[in-house]
Amino acid sequence: MSHLDKPSHDSNQPQSFNRLKMPTSKPTAGNESQQPKQSIADMESPPVVGQPMALVDRVVNLLDPAGNIFIGTSFDDARIAVRSGNVDAIRRIGGQFAILEQSGKTLRMARSIGRPMRYFLAKRAEGPALIVAERMDEIAEQLEKEGLIDQFRPAYTRMVPAHHLLELQLVGCPDPNPKLHRFFAPQRNRLPAKIDEIGQAYIGRLAESIDGWLETISPDEPIGVMFSGGVDSGAVLMVLDFLVRRRGQSPSRIKAFTLSVGPDSTDSQQAAEFLKRVNREMFLEVVTVPVSSVSWRDAVRVIEDYKPLDVQSATMGLALLKEVRRRYPDWIHLIDGDGGDENLKDYPIEENPELTVRSVLGNRMLYQEGWGVDAVKHSLTYSGGQSRGHVRTSAPATSLGFRGFSPFAVPDVIEVAEAIPFVELTDWDHEKLYDLKGQVVASGVRQITGAEMPAFPKQRFQRGAVDAKTFEAMFPTSDREYRQAFSELFG
Repeated sequence: MSHLDKPSHDSNQPQSFNRLKMPTSKPTAGNESQQPKQSIADMESPPVVGQPMALVDRVVNLLDPAGNIFIGTSFDDARIAVRSGNVDAIRRIGGQFAILEQSGKTLRMARSIGRPMRYFLAKRAEGPALIVAERMDEIAEQLEKEGLIDQFRPAYTRMVPAHHLLELQLVGCPDPNPKLHRFFAPQRNRLPAKIDEIGQAYIGRLAESIDGWLETISPDEPIGVMFSGGVDSGAVLMVLDFLVRRRGQSPSRIKAFTLSVGPDSTDSQQAAEFLKRVNREMFLEVVTVPVSSVSWRDAVRVIEDYKPLDVQSATMGLALLKEVRRRYPDWIHLIDGDGGDENLKDYPIEENPELTVRSVLGNRMLYQEGWGVDAVKHSLTYSGGQSRGHVRTSAPATSLGFRGFSPFAVPDVIEVAEAIPFVELTDWDHEKLYDLKGQVVASGVRQITGAEMPAFPKQRFQRGAVDAKTFEAMFPTSDREYRQAFSELFG
């Protein structure tokens, strides 16, 4: 076994929950994930016409290693995998991560959905400099320090798309064109069209990821669950409680934080009802905040984006976590259900004129990655789908000193979701698709934990935290206002 292989589960490793083993996906011949046999680092650089190439003088890596959460993988092995450019080795990195490595004249970057990653090439008299960071404002601050702030534009920053290895040659004039190689290409439709088998495989993999995460934190540290009482946060809480008890640890370390903006939020009622039905009412802590403390403009600044739904979600997340931080100054660890809707394709298709049920079910990881890096609509400033939008969850937590984990968004869990035969189960019927998630997750939670989990109708976080009238007064009616607020961030 090489040093990049995951160790088998023994008494000191997270226990496997799946009867049905799901092999790790690897690029296969005949699809878009096929990789060249020769590494770009070993190939000749393409000729440059008209201008001599200038070597990048230095690389400024502003990524905080503490932001990575490795499961079954060490940081050193993860770095070696990225440095090698071997997509199979990168796929074996467990957890959520963003990693930059250099090999000769080649820079390599790779990330999962759970952590954003940006880069910017700055021109300097001494030679170009590449700056890599999580955020646009971190890049701008570095340019300010070096007297190069006049070069900065938000649109000049580039986001590394999740699930891809990005390779950049160390030449700066003309600007190098990055190469992208997919390291995560899950095979679709591998599971039988049987709800119980799918649920066991899906929630079993979720349990393995959460169990691995628990290995990374001290057994006496408290854990906060971002909890609405919905299917995804409910599954995370139920599985987490089961795992903590199985370890012989006190479940009192768990709190379910539920936001209520004013007295009439449906989430607080739903959360209380959920926990009453599973006899876990002691977990609930309703975090009530006044409308005056909720600012969508603050959310635009924190997530550095202007998409209305993401801004609205981040607005509520920021309001919740600000109050949690006030109450608990030393709290570190959070876990959430973000990614569950994307995995089970549970968004109202009717609300998006660009989508049909056939596009949703016919394209691999459409909700996770958008239309893909080869599509006409692909943006260099932002990647697509949840690869872009996950900042609605990660950025508010990071900005307030929390360390968040989104187990539904790690590749190992997405891999099982993509194996579900959605078409066979729904026959292209979007109503059947919307019902599917509750059936699968409830079945899986019952098989893994032995408990019956209630499954309430879907409701977006930003809608459930406040009554409808207050929501409409809180947020702009025009997308242009969000864009204008974003454009004002950097003058």
